[in-house]
Amino acid sequence: MTREDAPQIWFLTGSQHLYGPEALAVVADQSREIRRELDASASIVPEIVWKPVLTDSAAIRRRLEEANTDPSCVGVIAWMHTFSPAKMWITGLDALRKPLLHLHTQLNRALPWSTIDMDFMNLNQAAHGDREFGYVQTRIGVARKTVAGHASDPRVTRRVGEWARAAMGHRRMSTLRVARFGDNMRDVAVTEGDKVEAELRFGVSVNTYGVTELAELVDAVPDPAVDDLVDRYAQEYRLAPELTPGGARHESLRYSARIEAGLREFLERGGFGAFTTNFQDLGGLRQLPGMAVQRLMADGYGFGGEGDWKTAALLAGAKAMGPQASFMEDYTYHFGPGRPKVLGAHMLEVCPTIAAGRPSCEIHPLSIGDREDPVRLVFDSQPGPAVVVGLVDLGDRFRLVANEIDVVAPDEPLPRLPVARALWEPRPSLPVSAECWLIAGGPHHTVLTTAGAEVLRDFARITGTEFVLIDGDTRTEEFDDRLRWSQAYHRLAQGLG
Repeated sequence: MTREDAPQIWFLTGSQHLYGPEALAVVADQSREIRRELDASASIVPEIVWKPVLTDSAAIRRRLEEANTDPSCVGVIAWMHTFSPAKMWITGLDALRKPLLHLHTQLNRALPWSTIDMDFMNLNQAAHGDREFGYVQTRIGVARKTVAGHASDPRVTRRVGEWARAAMGHRRMSTLRVARFGDNMRDVAVTEGDKVEAELRFGVSVNTYGVTELAELVDAVPDPAVDDLVDRYAQEYRLAPELTPGGARHESLRYSARIEAGLREFLERGGFGAFTTNFQDLGGLRQLPGMAVQRLMADGYGFGGEGDWKTAALLAGAKAMGPQASFMEDYTYHFGPGRPKVLGAHMLEVCPTIAAGRPSCEIHPLSIGDREDPVRLVFDSQPGPAVVVGLVDLGDRFRLVANEIDVVAPDEPLPRLPVARALWEPRPSLPVSAECWLIAGGPHHTVLTTAGAEVLRDFARITGTEFVLIDGDTRTEEFDDRLRWSQAYHRLAQGLG
């Protein structure tokens, strides 16, 4: 996968010359201190980079245009220290194409009760300036996240960190190239979509390549490269006896390594960050790619089965928001006894970053695809809170459908299920979750991520994508009403655009 520049968030401070150069020097010092508070927080992944205080419209526009063109800048935080007349920001904000967070804060946590005077009042006017700034953003229709509170408050840094991770996902998708090996699975509707609109909305470029090209690379992988990968498999996983050197199926493991090496070469050569496969179109491949796909996902690549390029792109973005993310599918239900649960899996392709322990490397028959038995990693998923999210094309817009879940350990061992899997309890319950997902038109392929629902909500705001969340407070009738209002809003907004 191509290396991206280390992500940065630019910290911009607004002020003006009304109070003189001495006041502006204090503004700069206090602005640097706010930046240090934010940058010291473990909740915020990108580096917070301080930029000189902005006091006129020309400088503001130049700075925001620089943010647009700097590949390391994933987003901009703006804070109005003193009364900063926001009319100066209009053309700059209109030109800004990077995600924006409006931070409403001030350096002092408490008022200096015994010493406060008008000099202090005139200098510390964020309560004034940020309201002016908020009005202008609303007036010109700027999409942004607004966070209010002291920069040392964990709630503030958590919310800034969520937005920053969403901005990282946005950057990943805005330059993403997706390689589709073959077309969609035949007669499937939800994996279709408008690739032109996807590139316009998200920046994702999606193109199809013949499986023959991949198979030729796989066949040409030199034996030393295969040897190296097989050694790494033995170190990282528990190999089934028949796959070990000298075992009856060892050659199948070596061919799986060839698939990984050839697939990785194809993706690296073309600068792709995501890909799809389709078991109905395997060409000269002897196995459906299984472990190769799992390992590439663990390295940050997006993937979608059955030609599902939307999920592949979404997973690549989710990987940038937080590495514990995987391609997933709701496979079957447990309605009881006990709490109802969803058993999620896929034919082979679940990412080991969500594994509860060391995966087992196994080989088993696959009843579809008409190829040799494929090698795959088998494991249970790590318990804990997570979100499953799907991206659908509704014809006039894209919609992100998300459901907060709690991944749990299986009620009993699953000795005869030869795939990686996750078992979860959807919020608020399986029946309500399933009803709402179906009403929203959610896809059967999803991304399971630990990034959190608010990160996804921020990503949707950044990209101008409809976002609907099923959580512990969701009720089916209210959710259905919300979808109707959302549909009306999005269609009205398009008409006004």
